[in-house]
Amino acid sequence: IDDLAEVDYSLNSLPALFQPFIDLDLKGLVYPAGNYSGPPYVAAPFTIPDQGDSMLYLAFSEYFFQTCSFAYYTAGAFNITIAEETCSYFNISTEIFGSIIPEVAKYSVTPYPVMLKLMATEIPIVSLEQDSFTAEIQGSMEVFAVLPDSTTHSLFTMNIAANTSIALNIFDQKLMGSLCLNRLQFSLTHSNVGFFEISLLENILSYILQTEVIPSANAKLSKGFPLP
Repeated sequence: IDDLAEVDYSLNSLPALFQPFIDLDLKGLVYPAGNYSGPPYVAAPFTIPDQGDSMLYLAFSEYFFQTCSFAYYTAGAFNITIAEETCSYFNISTEIFGSIIPEVAKYSVTPYPVMLKLMATEIPIVSLEQDSFTAEIQGSMEVFAVLPDSTTHSLFTMNIAANTSIALNIFDQKLMGSLCLNRLQFSLTHSNVGFFEISLLENILSYILQTEVIPSANAKLSKGFPLP
């Protein structure tokens, strides 16, 4: 698929031949590149509803997307760093955070660039729906001040719970997706600048995720998964 994950479309059994059609039972297992290890899921059998107006029908089970989630989580794809040099829309700094949170302003009188480190703390939970699937992502975000000597100082850490949906389509023999962020919840877990209400930051953090993380994810999803 890419440098992080591979997919196994090998046959689970011999093709089943019927008078009007042929059934192919494919494995559909995604795993970390170079690490063919079984995911912590069991594939449930399913059937495709009888239809006859097309030459080919292709169906993916929830298991396929669960193994995708497991593979990319294991490969570290959900670990993201957002820094001043990578931020597309504005320069994030202690001055911006300090204008919202007085505790940050007291800590950093001199404006410093800010770096955000995001990581998933659990394998995202996938639920398949018609033409899309949802992914519940539990993660953490640590906010650092980048000092003039390029060292960093942790300001605070928070937990993140994100509900996302991915719309699916097939184009050019690839399965493609488009990610949408539905809901975000934040909770403060540790602070080196003193306690503050995390609700003060929700708007700016949501904006950063919408403008930096979601477009990056969609750029990768637009490359598509190769179909068998």
